[in-house]
Amino acid sequence: MFHRLILCLCVLVSAFMAPVQAQAAYPFAFADVQAMAQDLAGTPYVDKPSVPAFLTVPEMKPEVWTSIRFRPEKALWTDEGLPFSVQFFHPGLYYDKTVRIHVVTGDGVEDVAFDTSLFTYGDDKLAIRADQAEGLDFAGFRLHYALNRSDYKDELAIFLGASYFRALAKGSHYGIYSRGLALDTACAQGEEFPYFREFWIVKPAPDADRVVVYALTDSPTMAGAYCFTIIPGAPTEMDVKCALFTRQGAKNLEKIGLAPLTSMFFYGEEKNGRPDDFRPEIHNSDGLLFAEGGDRWTWCPLNNPRLLSVRTFPLTNPRGFGLMQRDGSFASYQDIDARYDLRPSLWVEPEGDWGNGTLNLVKIPTDSEMNDNIVAFWSPAKPRESSAPDVPEAELRYPDSHMYAWKLFWMAPGSERHELGTVSSTRISRSGDTMTFHIDFSGGELDRMASDAGIASLVETPESIPLLEKRLVRNPAVNGWRLDIKVRLPKEDGVLKSLMAARKGPVELRFRAALKKGENLPDLLTEVWTYDWQLNPQ
Repeated sequence: MFHRLILCLCVLVSAFMAPVQAQAAYPFAFADVQAMAQDLAGTPYVDKPSVPAFLTVPEMKPEVWTSIRFRPEKALWTDEGLPFSVQFFHPGLYYDKTVRIHVVTGDGVEDVAFDTSLFTYGDDKLAIRADQAEGLDFAGFRLHYALNRSDYKDELAIFLGASYFRALAKGSHYGIYSRGLALDTACAQGEEFPYFREFWIVKPAPDADRVVVYALTDSPTMAGAYCFTIIPGAPTEMDVKCALFTRQGAKNLEKIGLAPLTSMFFYGEEKNGRPDDFRPEIHNSDGLLFAEGGDRWTWCPLNNPRLLSVRTFPLTNPRGFGLMQRDGSFASYQDIDARYDLRPSLWVEPEGDWGNGTLNLVKIPTDSEMNDNIVAFWSPAKPRESSAPDVPEAELRYPDSHMYAWKLFWMAPGSERHELGTVSSTRISRSGDTMTFHIDFSGGELDRMASDAGIASLVETPESIPLLEKRLVRNPAVNGWRLDIKVRLPKEDGVLKSLMAARKGPVELRFRAALKKGENLPDLLTEVWTYDWQLNPQ
């Protein structure tokens, strides 16, 4: 195991050197941020002071903060004709930690100083108070680039709040977020939110097709160095590299989340709309997609559970995973303002050997589309600090340093990552104690296969859920096939209630299905549909 870790680190170090060599002409590089993060982890954590109370909730209202606008004519490089420009966010509302921002040029590192003259304020009294406040700095920044039209620089990416960031693909609207790091998400000891405390934006060349951003993260448990290489387009790609360091004397983490994705799912096609809303569906993402070895792909439709749901998928060296907005039809949403049909999918491709671990999907109940309630991330298996066989499980912890790299692809809705048949919709009907899943598969070879082509279905139900009937028919409306799976739900007898009480929460039942031609799993024609049904304690 030790030799494997050394080999893994060597591969990743070589990957880390690439952006350093690419920026060799600059006096600042990723190695500098990495050294800062390592030094920071060697000191006690000091929480950064919050901005003045008058700028944050509850004193500041959302409409007041949104009335503070950056002056576009003050954007970085706006008068130099560079392909990228940078605008900044005023601190306030929920963004109560400020960040330091620098620009890296061939001559050195320059600070970007906060100044209230960079902003217009919707309220004169607020402008005066902000001007008199001491120690203010920016809350974050956004990059602009001519993504959709050559004569206009659209917003391309935003870094704002904790370690959150998001980007746009050509033709899409903002939706899903990513984060630098997730720590103890949905764990009993409570989540820890690292935050970007400092950024360095590398000034691009006049003909640059990408921009590089370095970042330093901090939290009570870990410090980290990041390099983002952002390449706009369809899709917009981000190459992410990070070095993470465990803070001396910090608590033992239960779970590290790499490449965390955060989205929203209020309701979808499986609910057939809501009685008090004219919109058929409301979500930023409608499913989790992931790839294993041997061209095995799995699709997990999202839902809005009654109780917190945390599901894990053990994997070794995942090929990729993402929260996808597969349905890109306006008719499915009917929302002229939110345009959920234009929300991007976000796909993660690990770089190097990520080893053993779990893909985590967290679904949090929500009663509003304003709440981001879906989280997905990769959690590496917890390695031992000691090879002694008698080390108690409670004393295991993550090692002092980690180095990882991955690619993010911000894609237009409906974009696919494989050529197999896909799940185009999942609907559910219930009658008494029976429930039927109606699953549409389309694409791939299915488009070219006739009704008598000999397609069969594979269906797996939990042991306690009898399969009553399955029916597979051609669906010409989607140029594919519909699979109906009818099951009988368990009665809430004493055994089931005891199981729910023992778990102190919901019991989740997993159903799986796929279409195939032939008798063996390698002959799958489609991705594997996986659905978790939640039985709730009363």
